Amino acid sequence: MGNPWEIDALHMAIRLFLAMVLGGLVGWEREQSNRAAGFRTHILVCIGSALLMLLSIYGFSDFAEEINVRIDPARMAAQVITGIGFLGAGVIIYNGLSITGLTTAASLWVVAAIGLSIGAGFYFAASLCTALVLFNLMVLNKVEKRLFRAKKLHVIKIKTEDKPGNLGEITEVLKMHNTEIRRLTTEHIPNEGSSAPIFQIAFTVRLPAELPLVELIEKLRKMPGVLELNVDQVAWTGKNGERMRSE
Repeated sequence: MGNPWEIDALHMAIRLFLAMVLGGLVGWEREQSNRAAGFRTHILVCIGSALLMLLSIYGFSDFAEEINVRIDPARMAAQVITGIGFLGAGVIIYNGLSITGLTTAASLWVVAAIGLSIGAGFYFAASLCTALVLFNLMVLNKVEKRLFRAKKLHVIKIKTEDKPGNLGEITEVLKMHNTEIRRLTTEHIPNEGSSAPIFQIAFTVRLPAELPLVELIEKLRKMPGVLELNVDQVAWTGKNGERMRSE
């Protein structure tokens, strides 16, 4: 049986190349979904994790036989898992009450774990994990949208002229389509170049499963006095008033 603290150049190259391939597969899906961390980022994270695992196991083989030296390959792996959290935090965007990028941050963390597994020689576990991650990102994403669409909340922001009855008319259109209004906020915003005031209304709503969002947006957009309309999909947490969206 060979020395467990030594590895030849061929097997080292195979592990790094496999890390590039598996990390690239996950990164390709994120790139196709136009996420902040995409193809190259996931490859770099996976290769870097694999290299650090290789370094942790085999990089100090010259000291393995020393009496006062104890080699623990898990130490550097633990630091990688901790450190990748800082990179994941960079793709999480907090915008008002909305949080996006959670799934991409999780994919970076999983890719780091895949790289560590490859560096340690767990090819089957790393390959199976990659397949499961891709299944989750590509297949379960569609299942989630189909099954949980009715539970999602949408924030509809409408800029409209500040005229009597505008708020009531918009609310009536939403209720006419069986839209559940969970929250309503209004504010006056400055209108540069004009003395006419502008009113911004933000509705947090839950749409019925049978109502296409595009159809509702089109009807609201054509209403008299509506100047601008923005829609954002979120999921209500119900704890601190924050709304989180995983991407």
